Amino acid sequence: MKCRVKNIEEVTMAIKCLVFDCDGVLLDSVPVKTRAFGRLAEPYGDEARDRFVMYHTMHGGVSRTLKFAWFFREILGREITPEESAKWGELFAQYALDEVRKCEMIPGAREVLEKWQGILPMYVCSGAPQEELQLVLRERGLTAYFKGIYGYPPKKDKILASIVLETRLSADEVLMVGDATTDRDAAEYADTLFYGIGDLLKGDVFPWGENLLGLNAWIEAHTDEKSIK
Repeated sequence: MKCRVKNIEEVTMAIKCLVFDCDGVLLDSVPVKTRAFGRLAEPYGDEARDRFVMYHTMHGGVSRTLKFAWFFREILGREITPEESAKWGELFAQYALDEVRKCEMIPGAREVLEKWQGILPMYVCSGAPQEELQLVLRERGLTAYFKGIYGYPPKKDKILASIVLETRLSADEVLMVGDATTDRDAAEYADTLFYGIGDLLKGDVFPWGENLLGLNAWIEAHTDEKSIK
């Protein structure tokens, strides 16, 4: 893995593709899913619940299937079975899916999508299960904005690398927008540019915003629209 995310000020190519995480970047769904993880662990006691929520919070963007496996291994002291993993997946969807369908979008997200639709190809690269991710974005009327919507499996780093190949662009021309360390790590792995949002990534070395309200202006400053229309 590279030592840091590539800084756009150090490259000469303009941005020609946008890739977004979903939870916490497009949809304000992180609190919903945090509550769902807590509910799953509650039968095992307050300490188990709090440890699980902390693990989830510190590993945003990691597939829930891998988080379930961590809970069984680290909290219960054994490996999770496929049947248990499937059952927890069903419970998680039951606890969270309806709220995710209705939650607010992150401030500025709609404006970014509308601004660059038809100008830059846009993709979703998420740790959520692929079918569920596509279902939620379809029900919310967002699929038309994206050339591709990709979820777990595989992991985000492999998804982002495959998107770069699909676009046939240089990695220097692809911008990953994320709110978690897994998003940053995926950008490092795929050698793309990175724009971070949210408290977890505040203060790092890459471009950052509290939400997406400032992203349009930032992209405009690093994009030659005449060359991509």
